[in-house]
Amino acid sequence: MAGRMDSAALLTRVRETERVEKLKSFSILDTPREDEFDTIVLLAQRLLGVPIALVSLLDDHRQWFKARCGLDATGGTRGDAFCSHAIMVEDMMVVEDTSRDPRFADNVFVTQDPHVRFYAGVPLRPRAEGFADDLPGIGTLCIIDTVPRVLTEADRRVLRQLAALVSSLIGARSSAATALRLSNESRRHADMMERQHLQLRQAERMAGIGSWRLDLTDMSLHWSDQVYAIHGLPPGEMPSVDTGLSFYPPDRRAEIAAMLTRASTTGDPFDFESDFYTADGLKRRVRSMGEAQMIEGRPAAIIGVFQDVTDRHAREQSLRLTADTDALTGLPNRACFETRLAQTMAAARHAGEPACLLLLDLDGFKAVNDTFGHAAGDEVLRLVADRLRRLAFSQAFVARLGGDEFAMLVTRPRDCARIEGLILNILRSLRHTVDRDGQRRGVTATVGAAFLAPDIATQADFTHRADLALYEAKRNRRGTARIHGSDASLTIEPGQP
Repeated sequence: MAGRMDSAALLTRVRETERVEKLKSFSILDTPREDEFDTIVLLAQRLLGVPIALVSLLDDHRQWFKARCGLDATGGTRGDAFCSHAIMVEDMMVVEDTSRDPRFADNVFVTQDPHVRFYAGVPLRPRAEGFADDLPGIGTLCIIDTVPRVLTEADRRVLRQLAALVSSLIGARSSAATALRLSNESRRHADMMERQHLQLRQAERMAGIGSWRLDLTDMSLHWSDQVYAIHGLPPGEMPSVDTGLSFYPPDRRAEIAAMLTRASTTGDPFDFESDFYTADGLKRRVRSMGEAQMIEGRPAAIIGVFQDVTDRHAREQSLRLTADTDALTGLPNRACFETRLAQTMAAARHAGEPACLLLLDLDGFKAVNDTFGHAAGDEVLRLVADRLRRLAFSQAFVARLGGDEFAMLVTRPRDCARIEGLILNILRSLRHTVDRDGQRRGVTATVGAAFLAPDIATQADFTHRADLALYEAKRNRRGTARIHGSDASLTIEPGQP
């Protein structure tokens, strides 16, 4: 038994020695960062939605990252490396929750920064002449998250495909170096590189993501085919930075240019979304990510990825609209009103302009519900909402706060100056009579208004003043209005047009 164990241990050591020699044969350790590898980890991070993606290589005593995204470290000791386990598997190692795995629960990378809770790694086994294909991997393409997660079969396919690209790149890189010495193999190496580029282009098309690079030595900009496609341009002449910025709305260009400047001077990465206009004038939504490629501690280039996210953005906007809209009337709801009120107060104070808040309660609405049913009440609410929309046009913000309560925010200075006239129009417009089966019920509105004053500190203060005015108007007579700070009621007498 001891003899068999010694033989197994000896075989393991021999295979490990061969594995390390195979890694060294690629002459890739401690080489500068390369765009192709960086692009793949950026794709892995974006496609699989993780904060960290790495091309990790392991020699006999350490772990070194050829490409990294989301992690500052360039490597570490091999002893605690997850990849030391992953290189031994045939296909892929997935740890869905490291805290529940006895192999890793006490691992320093789990208990300390970066607090790894999820890991998935595919061993890299690029072919090399003179070495067995079934040796343990020379490293991994791995993804890491700080929360537990489950990797779907679709995610596994993507990770395998990207790992295959990395292995192809390593093999192609080594073959290209050999081609300089062995001219008779140049065609094979060129074909291999072409296949690699084709695979990258296919990956870009699959994900709708393109890659780009800005060389800081001469400020030349280089786009992949998919970036041209998103711009609505045929691949060809490389654009200037100014040309690239011209596709964005004018009010975003300075901000985006500032991000590029920071990345090129300090190395700060960026990630932003923006509206975007194609060469044909079609409005789209795009996301761009970039980070500096550092050489000898200084930014030498900015590399990144570029994606058309129009469809996703439209879905998010639709969901946001649904969340902010009252289903019955189609008006903004209370949550949306609170957000708009905060924005309005800040903008008015910044610009030194007025703002007026109107709170409206319907009088007689309960009687309509009790007499004719909720369907009739809903019809009244929709009618009130429609009339308030027409009164506000695009210059005021109208919302339903709930029940029979509505609000209007008036911000245009000339409308604030003649607020009494607007309030009287509201009182007139919201007079309504419901006649059914010989029964009649009248509906009116009572309005309380308040102007934004210097001593109003919060949204609650502003709303409270309009509420006080509404209370005073109701106490005086329903169907009237009161402006906070005024003792006079605004009234439309019966029969008055």
